[in-house]
Amino acid sequence: MATMARDGRTVGAWLLVAALSFVLLPWYFLADQSVLQSLPGVWGAADGASGAVQAAVHGRPWLWIVPIALALASFGWRANERRRQGALLCAGALVGLLGLLGFGFAIRQPGIGLGGALTLLAFLMLLGAGVARLGWVRGDAFTASAIVLCSALLLLFVAWPVAMSLAGAFFDEAGRFSLAALVERIGNERTWGLGCLAGGVRCGVAWNTLFLALLTATGTTVLGTMIALLAERGAGRLKRPLNVLALLPIITPPFVVGLGLILLFGRAGVVNQGLEAAFGITPSRWFYGLFGIWLAQLFAFTPIAFMIVRGVVAGIGPSLEEAAQTLRADRRTTFLTITLPLLKPGLANAFLVGFIESIADFGNPIVVGGQFSVLSTEVFFAIVGAQYDQGRAASLALVLSAFALLVFWAQRRLLGKTSFTTVTGKGDGGLPMPLPEGWRRLALAVVVPWLAFTVVVYLFAFAGGFVQTWGRDYTPTLRHFVTAFDIQRGNADVGAALVFAGTAWNSLFTTLKLSAIAAPLCAALGLVIAWLLARTTFRGRDAFEFGALLAFAIPGTVLGVSYILAFNVPPFELTGTGLIIVLCFVFRNLPVGVRAGSAAFRQIDRSLDEASTMLRAGTATTLRRVIAPLLRPALVAALVYSFVRSMTTVSAVVFLVTAETELATTYIIGRVGNGDYGVALAYCTVLIALMSLAVALIQWGVGERTIGRRAWVPVPA
Repeated sequence: MATMARDGRTVGAWLLVAALSFVLLPWYFLADQSVLQSLPGVWGAADGASGAVQAAVHGRPWLWIVPIALALASFGWRANERRRQGALLCAGALVGLLGLLGFGFAIRQPGIGLGGALTLLAFLMLLGAGVARLGWVRGDAFTASAIVLCSALLLLFVAWPVAMSLAGAFFDEAGRFSLAALVERIGNERTWGLGCLAGGVRCGVAWNTLFLALLTATGTTVLGTMIALLAERGAGRLKRPLNVLALLPIITPPFVVGLGLILLFGRAGVVNQGLEAAFGITPSRWFYGLFGIWLAQLFAFTPIAFMIVRGVVAGIGPSLEEAAQTLRADRRTTFLTITLPLLKPGLANAFLVGFIESIADFGNPIVVGGQFSVLSTEVFFAIVGAQYDQGRAASLALVLSAFALLVFWAQRRLLGKTSFTTVTGKGDGGLPMPLPEGWRRLALAVVVPWLAFTVVVYLFAFAGGFVQTWGRDYTPTLRHFVTAFDIQRGNADVGAALVFAGTAWNSLFTTLKLSAIAAPLCAALGLVIAWLLARTTFRGRDAFEFGALLAFAIPGTVLGVSYILAFNVPPFELTGTGLIIVLCFVFRNLPVGVRAGSAAFRQIDRSLDEASTMLRAGTATTLRRVIAPLLRPALVAALVYSFVRSMTTVSAVVFLVTAETELATTYIIGRVGNGDYGVALAYCTVLIALMSLAVALIQWGVGERTIGRRAWVPVPA
């Protein structure tokens, strides 16, 4: 009875929210006004009027669907029989949702604003309450509402934009379905040409992208695996520098490595200058192209592969290795027949991530690509270039997505349903087997020079912001930092306010603000979805999980194009606003929160949930007071990761920024395009310092995962 009364109060509250939103809040979106600025106009002009005023005064009678739907749902709220309540609540919610969305797409009108959005949210919650009363998910209204809301968000901000983007490839300029238009856009020499194999200058951008991605994925997987094996099994002294290396891709904007390599191998780089001084060789642009992009991606994405494989290496239980050695297998045989096969999930995941990161990478190809074109840059120029061909951009995005999903499918087929579990609930006091001597020497021969080269590249990237002009004038200076981050006092008075006069402040403040808004939303939504996947069984669960992880399999460039196409027209007209960037941040990084939460839920026994339920706590209370405190490490990790990735992302948002919503990464790309490497590198240095501080705080607050095993301890002589 207490649960029914609580659910009834919740339904009444959502009915009230919908009614107040319809009467008191601006119905349509006002891009040039904040919520507080728009409130005085809810009774006046058509632009800022509430839904009730729009329907009664400004000639939009279709909005009367809202009170009709609310009346129907109210009858359900007051009904006596539970299934009748559910049927009427579902009917009212569906009438409101389908009516508003149907009229929104069918009738030309402005985009939905705060009033419309809150009304749609209320109808979703009422739909969840209705299906719960009909017996779905054991009649739990909170769980049903969470599933309905999360499904709606995934459909609206992941599935629908991606579907629109990919479907746009099949329509011509007149909006007619046409396979010929798709063939014409991508079935040409520029996309699929094989001229480079027949002595020509270059191959098509699709083959360029695929070949580069395979090279990068292979290289990062091999290097990452060697570093992980060395860190966990072979060289204690290198553990700390390897941990530092693992942090670099997270705290570094994606094109910093490319800039550092330009300072080394560009026309004015140290290598070319040295060759000219020593041997009279004229500096050239030999570095720009396939080799330059591959080397930059190798530096940028190898640490990600290292982190993936290292977790798998650390999780291998030593019992199987000890059993093999007990049966007189030497360390080399044990490593090849036991250890390496158990690394297959880590290797497959590292390859997949390296492949997708490579095809989605925009920063490095635009910085060091030269005349070597890839799909991500082609999509960019199709949108922002002089051609402005959205159909071609959608067609190229279709090819990108096909590549990513093909590798994703191949990975799933390769792993199949094979079990790789070696950590169980039983105690495990075994000792991990040291790396065989031959493999340890090989890893050292590859990893140590690679680490040294990495340090050199990053030192050059940092140093570029502290000299006048790289390649011509190496005089130390802070001029680039002053240009970007100058602070002056207004009117030169002692008591005058500070003026942020540097050219980079606006983009930095915007990036910080939007990232700070997106991070908690991303973390909260990700953990709720993880809870639903870990604790609930319902029809459509597999499709729900696929939608939650779809943003991982779709390259960021494709997601950015999808948001342009989906949210450029009513009823969800968001292009050009900061809100669309926040939403892109949230749903691009959502899989991280889902996976962090899923890992945490596997460590929490269901008996805690059951004990709370036995004590008559509702699902929401159990989640808030029992589960949430135990998820604190996962929550903090998801918060920091989503914040840092939002600060440093470029491929997904490069199409979404405007002059008013310029971000740090797009500012840096603009400076690179103008050849102003000093200011770009100075900005990168500031970003890296900010990200290092964030990562240090999260590591201090959360700590590292430890597995209760003994370690090798040297015996004193």
